[in-house]
Amino acid sequence: MINERLRGSAAIAGVGHAGIAYATGFTEMEILVQAAHRAVTDAGLTMQDIDGIATASVSATMWAMPVIEHLGIRPTFIESTMLGGSSFVAHLLPAIHALESGQCNAVLICYGSTQRTSSLSRAEIGKARSKLDPQPYEAPYQPLNPLSSYALAAARHMHQYGTRREHLAEIAVAARKWAQLNPEALMRDPLTIEEVLSARMVSDPLTVRDCCLVTDGAGAVVLVRSDRAKSLKQKPVYVLGSCTAVWNRQISSMRDLTVTAAQQSGRLAYDMAKVGPSDIDVVELYDAFTINTLLFLEDLGFCKKGEGGDFVADGAIAPGGRLPVNTNGGGLSCVHPGMYGIFILIEAVRQLRGECGERQVQGAELALVNGNGGTLSSQSTAILGTEATL
Repeated sequence: MINERLRGSAAIAGVGHAGIAYATGFTEMEILVQAAHRAVTDAGLTMQDIDGIATASVSATMWAMPVIEHLGIRPTFIESTMLGGSSFVAHLLPAIHALESGQCNAVLICYGSTQRTSSLSRAEIGKARSKLDPQPYEAPYQPLNPLSSYALAAARHMHQYGTRREHLAEIAVAARKWAQLNPEALMRDPLTIEEVLSARMVSDPLTVRDCCLVTDGAGAVVLVRSDRAKSLKQKPVYVLGSCTAVWNRQISSMRDLTVTAAQQSGRLAYDMAKVGPSDIDVVELYDAFTINTLLFLEDLGFCKKGEGGDFVADGAIAPGGRLPVNTNGGGLSCVHPGMYGIFILIEAVRQLRGECGERQVQGAELALVNGNGGTLSSQSTAILGTEATL
């Protein structure tokens, strides 16, 4: 059991991003630094106030070192655990421990990638990643990963529970409808279920519209102790619950292709936050593929296992539906620069601050964020709340 004393002990005081969609002419480090400075400024702090850093990248095993160098900071807390796209949500709990112990006073969680405009081809990036992250049971068959793994999970869910491609298409359409309300989203053209279904098939049963974007982008958040957050520039957003779980690396090692470690991370995050699924006002999920959203809604308790298809039907997670999900447009329509986890944190904070304009969820007090890494490998769940939820 996570120490309940940590519930609400830290708050996100600042957020920032840079280079969304296309960062032509900039390196991933340059846009990371831009996002970091914007987050620090948003919090009403200076870079000299930052004495904790949490960051990760697929491009370098010692990524935290050059980030520290470029930011010009001398942190007393350094966290660079790499769990794929869930890393930045996973960084929350270690940062909270460091803040609570007095090891540091302000932690910057940050990420940047120029995956879209990089001079390296997608094939070259894929080869580099496979060398750093060998998957011996699957690599000999040369799957189109990560896509093939998620397609396998989707096919299994359809076989086991009768889920239809139309259900997955509902998720893509809902994300696009949220993106149309977000001026920062890359894809804002109308999208219909029929267009998702008739799009180019890339790994059966997933079409290209079931898959996330490939973009540039950088994001950052600043985490401080709650007592300090109250005196800073922005309305604090408190971390009420946080947990990470990993059950496998390769999808072939999953006991059940339809059940992810979000069942564990979600349960423990709910326990720490002392809330349940019915209390959540807005949900931000790592939607690298449409099947992700469906699986996580089930595993996080918003519906029973196998009922995700019916749960998302008829615009239930779109604007005006029963549950606002991925309100910025998600990785499917807004932004997805390799690892997306930092952006679901930023969107959740903005929603709880009431800063989201046309896409604002009215009266939002509690937000759930779930990061995903690898091929349904790592799951990191965080529950954020306003002062009214303490």
